[in-house]
Amino acid sequence: MTGAVTQEQAIPDASAQAQRGPVHEWRRAGVWVVLAACCFHLAYNLPAFGLAMLGYLFSLVQLANAQKVRPAVYGALAVGLLTAGPQLVCFWKIFGPGAVALWAVLAFWLAFFVFLVRLCLIRFRNPLVILLLIPVLWTGLAYFRSELYYLRFSWLNCGYALASGPDLPLLHALGMYAVGFVLAAIAAACAALSLPVGASTLLATALLATGIPFLFHRAPEHTEMGRGRAVRMAGVQLEFPSPIEVVSALDELLRRERDAELFVLSEYTFDGPVPEPVKSWCRRNHRYLVVGGKDEAPQGNFYDTAFVVDPNGEIVFKQVKAVPIQFFKDGLPAPEQRLWISPWGKIGICVCYDLSYTKVTDRLIRMGAEALVVPTMDVVDWGLRQHQLHARVAPVRSAEYGVPIFRVASSGISQHTDKDGRVLASAAMPGQNETISSTVILNGAGSLPLDRWLAPASTAVSLGLIVWFAVTSVSKRTRNQTGAFAQTEVDRIA
Repeated sequence: MTGAVTQEQAIPDASAQAQRGPVHEWRRAGVWVVLAACCFHLAYNLPAFGLAMLGYLFSLVQLANAQKVRPAVYGALAVGLLTAGPQLVCFWKIFGPGAVALWAVLAFWLAFFVFLVRLCLIRFRNPLVILLLIPVLWTGLAYFRSELYYLRFSWLNCGYALASGPDLPLLHALGMYAVGFVLAAIAAACAALSLPVGASTLLATALLATGIPFLFHRAPEHTEMGRGRAVRMAGVQLEFPSPIEVVSALDELLRRERDAELFVLSEYTFDGPVPEPVKSWCRRNHRYLVVGGKDEAPQGNFYDTAFVVDPNGEIVFKQVKAVPIQFFKDGLPAPEQRLWISPWGKIGICVCYDLSYTKVTDRLIRMGAEALVVPTMDVVDWGLRQHQLHARVAPVRSAEYGVPIFRVASSGISQHTDKDGRVLASAAMPGQNETISSTVILNGAGSLPLDRWLAPASTAVSLGLIVWFAVTSVSKRTRNQTGAFAQTEVDRIA
């Protein structure tokens, strides 16, 4: 890899330091920090520039190529804080000063990635091996921090940058983690070239890639209404309402949407099971209702539950939240996941943040889900940016699986996305009592994208590589200490 750090360069001699001192290294790192942060925010704030994530990853690889470890790792930590802080300002509103620790956790994963890439540049001589390992490490760490450990958090991944832009069709073939794999591979290949050539190649690749999604684009089917099973869904945004307010809102929604067959309300609409007045409303109006509340759990705890009430006013299905939110009183995790066999087909129900976890939604798709209904609680006080970031998830999931999603949030942003990830209907934030309605087409079960095996495999390889680095480092240190001790003994005897 041209310009890669060698073992000798990692500990430069005095003459090398004189030519390229610490001030130069910190300035160089500062340039890449600024470029990485700018590219990230460009990708996440302007829909047409999702592929600016290439510049973000290119800058991280350039940081890893530093002569010294501290500018590289500290620079990556700075990138993490400069990206997570402004995007996740809601953490400050929710946790106060404790938000800094959570931002630092996200920054740690970037620093760890840069540190591991730097080790690869030092330990491996074959450029091809390095070029293969960089996207594997990026994908492996992204999957681990998003899906596997206690503080799992999938937002701010590369794939979500494409949620509302022209590159969304890429997600159907690749999946959100494989998008990161491909972008990291391109960034690594460009970084292997001289800087002017690499930067030019990166820019040209980004421009050319804007046309690639058309290869994966599935043209709208004009006969879709006739081919699929259609259900008219309607929802209203209510935050902590009383049962009387719920009935009144449903009456008004029904007056406006007489053709709606399935009504949806948000997560935690009720602080307990579905009250009798709401069941009576379903019975009186012969409508189905999906609504969030609480169900009893062992030892005085509760389950955050989505209830399905049928036109007879009976609870015919329940789905508990699979992954309760950390640091919140969010109930116990779901004992199981099942599909609701509705009159229109197999519908999977995700409760709020469950939609962010592919391990949760993949199970529903494997069971044959033809659509997903998502009652969601996004408190209005968390701010617009939090709602906007959460609204990236549904288009990405629809595009990945090829199934529609109907998502109703307590204060917005509610959405109906079609099987291609296009937002066909929405209700804004803040939006108390705002409504959303749309015809959802069930055209058969969805499918899993490429990265559902690629991401776990990358995590396994990354963990193996980390263990190998640790073992060889300890072994080398032990040999050095043994050699130094032996030399000391020789000198003492002599």
